[in-house]
Amino acid sequence: MARVVVDVMLKPEILDPQGKAVHGAFGRLGFDGVADVRQGKRFEITLDGEATEERVAEIRKAADTLLANPVIEDYTLHVEDAQ
Repeated sequence: MARVVVDVMLKPEILDPQGKAVHGAFGRLGFDGVADVRQGKRFEITLDGEATEERVAEIRKAADTLLANPVIEDYTLHVEDAQ
């Protein structure tokens, strides 16, 4: 079994109100030295069997059409061994 991980983040030019709220909470709770916070999404997709090039390409297509909004979000994709 293999796991494909897709991390989705807002593009840098897009405002991140959730990240700003968390950043403010850091200071209010006494956690100093935090310059910025950006919040995103992480998808862990466990495959039956191996992560072949074809299967990873299918997950990449799903990321392009389902998991991320390409207008406002970027994503990274990598394969891990499932545990």
